[in-house]
Amino acid sequence: MAADTSRLQAPSQGAPTEAPPSGSPDGEAPDFRALLEQERQELLGKLAELGVGDGQELHYDPNFADSSQVTAERGEVEALAQTLREALDEVERALAKLDEGTYGICEVCGRPIATARLEAKPAARRCIDCASKGKTAP
Repeated sequence: MAADTSRLQAPSQGAPTEAPPSGSPDGEAPDFRALLEQERQELLGKLAELGVGDGQELHYDPNFADSSQVTAERGEVEALAQTLREALDEVERALAKLDEGTYGICEVCGRPIATARLEAKPAARRCIDCASKGKTAP
């Protein structure tokens, strides 16, 4: 099911906003829910591969001869897992916004986020202008 961004409203204006132009050649809006669900599954898979999915904790052999190597590897894995969890949180937030009907609206300025940006980064929370200026939501 394709996301219908034409029903979205900017929070400050209260009036429907015009949908961002479609970036696909056939004029069809991409299925953002499918893109986000796919990204979510990929992130969950990567976390599981690291051994930290679904509340799992990292386990290392405490008797390993080179404890400094274990410590270094643990730090690298924990940093990667944190990055993956943050990306997963962003994807889940975007899915929630789809359910709420606010997906595709910039959290800073309230304008629609361009379809091309959403295609490139489906979990985007800010339009390209606000993101490039480093603006954050109030």
